[in-house]
Formats: sequence, C-alpha cells, structure tokens
Amino acid sequence: MAKAPLSPPPKPAHRGTMLAFRRMLDDRRGMGGVEFAILAPILISLYITCFELTIGLSVSKRVTRASATIADLVTQQGSVTKASLATMVDVAKAIFVPYNSSADKISLKITGIQVDANGIPRVAWSWDQGNARPYPAGTVVSDVPAELKANDSFLVRSELAVPHELLMFLPGIVSAETRSITISRNYFYRQRGGSSVACNDC
Repeated sequence: MAKAPLSPPPKPAHRGTMLAFRRMLDDRRGMGGVEFAILAPILISLYITCFELTIGLSVSKRVTRASATIADLVTQQGSVTKASLATMVDVAKAIFVPYNSSADKISLKITGIQVDANGIPRVAWSWDQGNARPYPAGTVVSDVPAELKANDSFLVRSELAVPHELLMFLPGIVSAETRSITISRNYFYRQRGGSSVACNDC
C-alpha cells in the first residue's frame, strides 16, 4: 500500500505579515513626495523669516534716518514754532516712502534740552505731533549720552516710533495687534549756531 505524501509544515502565522512589511520597506515609490512634505514647511518658514527680516530692517533704517534728519533740521534754526515743528511729520513721511502704511502711524516727539553749567541736561521745551507738551519744562533728561553733556550747551532730541506689522506672520489667524512691533529711535543733535533753539509757543 502506497504511503500518502507528507504535507509541508505549516507556515508561521506572522510570516506573511513580515514579508508584507519588508516589501513596504523596500518600496521606494513616493519617497520624493514624503521628503517634500517634510521639508516644505521648513523651507516656507525660512522664506517668511527672511522676508520679514528684510522688510523690518528696511523700516528700521528709515526710522533711524528720519529721526536723525528731523533733529538735524531743527538744530539749524535759531527758533521754532509749533507750526514749523509740525512740518517735521511730513519730512518723516517722505523718508518712509514706499512704506506709506508705516508712515501713517508715526509717533514723533521733539525736545529742546538745555545743559546747565554743571552739565545737567533739563527740558527747555517739548512738542509732540498732537501739539501737546509731553515733558514738563525743567525735567532732568536721563538718556543724554555722556559725550554730549557739555556745560552751557543746547541739544535737540527727536523721538520717532513706528508700529510695524509683520505681513506674513499668521495672517488671518492672529490679530493685527499681536503681529505688530514698535520700532523706535532717539537722536540727539547739538545746536548749530547761537546758544539755543527757542520755541516760544511750545
């Protein structure tokens, strides 16, 4: 009587799963898409960061230039008025072209500072773009650089601040106030001629 052929031993239950997993690991199709999906957010973030830094630095340079120009123009005068100081806002706006949206929100203060015989700087007069007096006369000015505290001298300080909105930082998700930073510069200039710059109606 012929013997029945021996049946092969049963395969382990997990062998098929392991083979499928190995084939999946060896499959290189779609690798480029996966790599792009991983790198794209990083590249986009770098692009947005570089863009915002470029715009921010350009606005910052204009803030510095506008503040210095205003102080320079005022110190060339023997006397000023509120009306003449108000024109300094237009000077700043001209420097900010083409960043007109930033220029519309400029905050400007101009202060005449008398340094007395003891080298102590005090407010002689002050003006802001609302035609108000931001600092009481006689107030000691603490931020004057040491090299400018010459006895019996006169200084003009311009303070310019501009809110700058980050254009591409989560627009439509966070509020404009959250995406806004303030760029400010203070600039001091010495009186060019005479002993002081007077402002009788400040």
